[in-house]
Amino acid sequence: MAAAAAAAAEQSAEQFRGQARLPRFAAPRRYDVRLAPDLAACAFAGSVAVSLAVGAPTRFLVLNAADLDVAPGAVSFAPQGSDKVLQPAEVTNVPADEILIIRFDEVLPLGEGTLSIAFQGTLNDKMKGFYRSVYELNGEKKNMAVTQFEPADARRCFPCWDEPAFKAVFKITLEVPSETVALSNMPVVEEKVNGATKTVYFQESPIMSTYLVAVIVGIFDYVEALTTDGTRVRVYTQVGKSAQGKFALEVAVKTLILFKEYFAVPYPLPKMDMIAIPDFASGAMENYGLVTYRETALLFDEKHSAAANKQRVAVVVAHELAHQWFGNLVTMEWWTHLWLNEGFATWVSYLAADQFFPEWNIWTQFLEESTTGFKLDALAGSHPIEVDINHVDEIDEIFDAISYRKGASVIRMLQSYLGAEVFQKSLAAYIKRYAYSNAKTEDLWAALEEGSGEPVRTLMHSWTKQQGYPVVSVKLKDGKLHLEQTQFLSSGATGVGQWVVPITLCCCSYSRQEKFLFHGKQEDFNVSGLMECQKKCDFWIKLNVNQTSFYRVSYDEELASRLRYAIETNKLSASDRYGVLDDTYALCMAGKQKLVSLLHLIAAYKDETEYTVLAHAIDTSLNIADMMSIAAPEELDNLKKFLIGFLEPFAQKLGWDAQSGEGHLKALLRGTLFTALAELGHEATINEAVRRFNVFLEDRETSLLPPDVRKAAYVALMQTVNKTNKGGYESLLKIYRETDLSQEKVRVLGSLASSPDPDVRNQDAIFVLRGVSSRAHEVAWQWLKENWDYISETFSGTLLTYFVTVTVSPLATDEKGDEAEEFFKSRTKANIARTVKQSIERVRINAKWVKSTKGEADLSNVIKELAHKR
Repeated sequence: MAAAAAAAAEQSAEQFRGQARLPRFAAPRRYDVRLAPDLAACAFAGSVAVSLAVGAPTRFLVLNAADLDVAPGAVSFAPQGSDKVLQPAEVTNVPADEILIIRFDEVLPLGEGTLSIAFQGTLNDKMKGFYRSVYELNGEKKNMAVTQFEPADARRCFPCWDEPAFKAVFKITLEVPSETVALSNMPVVEEKVNGATKTVYFQESPIMSTYLVAVIVGIFDYVEALTTDGTRVRVYTQVGKSAQGKFALEVAVKTLILFKEYFAVPYPLPKMDMIAIPDFASGAMENYGLVTYRETALLFDEKHSAAANKQRVAVVVAHELAHQWFGNLVTMEWWTHLWLNEGFATWVSYLAADQFFPEWNIWTQFLEESTTGFKLDALAGSHPIEVDINHVDEIDEIFDAISYRKGASVIRMLQSYLGAEVFQKSLAAYIKRYAYSNAKTEDLWAALEEGSGEPVRTLMHSWTKQQGYPVVSVKLKDGKLHLEQTQFLSSGATGVGQWVVPITLCCCSYSRQEKFLFHGKQEDFNVSGLMECQKKCDFWIKLNVNQTSFYRVSYDEELASRLRYAIETNKLSASDRYGVLDDTYALCMAGKQKLVSLLHLIAAYKDETEYTVLAHAIDTSLNIADMMSIAAPEELDNLKKFLIGFLEPFAQKLGWDAQSGEGHLKALLRGTLFTALAELGHEATINEAVRRFNVFLEDRETSLLPPDVRKAAYVALMQTVNKTNKGGYESLLKIYRETDLSQEKVRVLGSLASSPDPDVRNQDAIFVLRGVSSRAHEVAWQWLKENWDYISETFSGTLLTYFVTVTVSPLATDEKGDEAEEFFKSRTKANIARTVKQSIERVRINAKWVKSTKGEADLSNVIKELAHKR
């Protein structure tokens, strides 16, 4: 003990600077937080009393604080059981590390004590910490106060130990204008009105991490319901929009009951509030008992929302409510294990949607999530699922397709390998074991290994500890199956990774399947029944049955043509039809297969019946057209003729108008199909769309332009816009300004930049970037460079990385890659470094694909032949 006390005497403030984590000599047990936001002045005052356990001798207390004014005289420490209140000798604010270093003259007594701090801050407009969002009430603009603390912004609201492992209980008290609604994680226990203000006292929370604390102050409407076991669920909206919260409310009530059964643990809090926030950086945030959403992810308008909006609301609500168990009750120990939260919530949100809406075929749609994960993870600049985080600035960038999409995909792979029942029981055991505490990836593997008796750690380490994934090459040799695995990279380079791959395969039918683990680099396998199956004239073989695992497959030419025939004759499941196309497209882009093979394969989908598969064929087709506009613009007319010829029969069969009782997937397909035909410049589609749009412009209630085809009509309208004819553009802006439905605004924004004339731009509508037409990628890049200072100051987190990704990644020449490298050389900070590197790598990959396409000798003839084939 004497040695520890001596060490405490030697401590200096310097040793706490530049550290990834806070020191462990003191830990919070309870926070008593009082906040008084001034909505008009956009400021707040507050105080926090933190009950601490001092576990080792120290003269210092070190905690997080950022953008807060803490006066030196406003800090004190009172050891429990003593009348003495210790005043600090020095309080140092370190903005670079976002910490507050409090030095005392004497070593603090071990045991409990209370640290009290008074502070002031600004209700910022950065959509993080304690911030303001603007809403309208009776035609007047007002501020609401909102919090967004994940990953590390609770420190912008009150000084705290802002790391997931420092769990504590929270007692929140708010002083707010009397007419407002004040919300927090727990129910209100008492309100005291004092003239123009009131003090609102909330029930104490269970033990939780700081990033899950939430406070909201504003004027709202709500709809409410009770779950079968009495939990009160509410959806809060802006005044006048509460009816749009009904669908989310229904989904939430069902989801809380489903997850209670699935995790075998009741929902831990007395209430669940969900609220739509007009200014919100991400899709939604799972604050314990008070989930915040962007309006488009929570609100559904029966008349004006599309089927795609309905599905998004259902999946996002299920995702956030899954976090109440997986993330909030059991929390990752550090951000390295973020994927445990996000990958799992993504996977289980599909499980819930499938339970409630089986007609959506949601597990086939899940493959779109896997594809997004595949794309990012095929970059040399990707990262492992478990990624070391050494500075708070690095956290935002890992809220990406690896943590969410690849994370969800490897969980699905593992569940498929272990079996649904074993997986569920083991998960329930894991939740019980780590409830109200923190866990690491290894803890989940241990629980699954215990429950299944399978070597889960060995299997999964290769998937979470190293980046990337394999492509398994398949050949038939002397009646044996010859497999070889290499790391797949979109650049065409060969990586060094090696995985334990759960192989599943079927041969000529789904009734007989094989499954085994492939450990080596290459191996021959004896597959029973393969020889007799091979003799059949309609022989085919498919690996990764129903695409349940996270690897790509490359077939030799003979096997690939057999699969193409199996697709034409409808022998494969929808998931497998999707997988064959997705793998071929990726291999083509990496220069491992020719574009002509991919085009012939697309033609094989002429009788496709499944929405997700056809949507993927459409997406792939549009990407090819984008690339060809650079690689071989002279072939573009014939390519478009082929693609329009491929899509037109589907459009004629489906028509613009919905048939009664036709279902969700047809509604999704209609929008996707007509939007694609408009983008490809199909005259009949554009003319019909403009006709319907003109009726809609005069009468917003017309049945001629239902929500599912509005985006298609807007994109079609923008095809008619050029420098001398801007009428369509002005009409769309009129709709944007007149609607108060966020989903309609997003539809318009996503269409504004799809004009074939690159000079037509609305630079205020920054979120039009995703909809930029291929002819205007360079205009968007130019715009980003000119406005970079403003963008980098105004936006942060995922929004900032989004700007870089959508503007830089589509460029497709080495010159542009060099230009981007040069531009970002002096402008890259830790919070965008990874994204910049990945985006420039994508430019190089695009440029390489362009070059290899230019070198395909027979391409012109094949495109001509396909264009004129009927």
